[in-house]
Amino acid sequence: MADRVNYITPAGYAALKAEYEMLFGTERPELVEVISWAAGNGDRSENGDYIYGRKKLREIDRRISFLSRRIKAAQIVDPSDQPDKSRVFFGATVQLVDEDDCERTVTLVGEDEADASAGRISWLSPMANALKRAAVGDSRTVRLPGGPKDYEILAITYPESVA
Repeated sequence: MADRVNYITPAGYAALKAEYEMLFGTERPELVEVISWAAGNGDRSENGDYIYGRKKLREIDRRISFLSRRIKAAQIVDPSDQPDKSRVFFGATVQLVDEDDCERTVTLVGEDEADASAGRISWLSPMANALKRAAVGDSRTVRLPGGPKDYEILAITYPESVA
């Protein structure tokens, strides 16, 4: 994970930066203040505020470290700049239909942005790998844990350029 480039959309990058800044600039300083106050109350071995605060601080520091590594490795890719919008690439929103005529819409996004329940799948997922470079009308087989499943691509869209 450390050597691999972290492809991410501009919105995903903004979300990572916002979480990092909120943890580093707001939550961590407030927690350090509470820990200092609790430490000044005497016996630390039975001081719940102190013990819980230290545990929470370790969790926040781990998350800050993770986010800083992901931000450092991030390569922002704006899907609206995709020159070939007739095929599925990073950032594409793809409307699919399976062999049971169930329609599904997925968007290929970076690993940190993936949320399958919202239709955002990692561009490294098995489904995304099967869909890459497909055009409208193509049929692709996705190897899933429950067995292979065939999908037909109905539509491919990319977000409009904001600039």
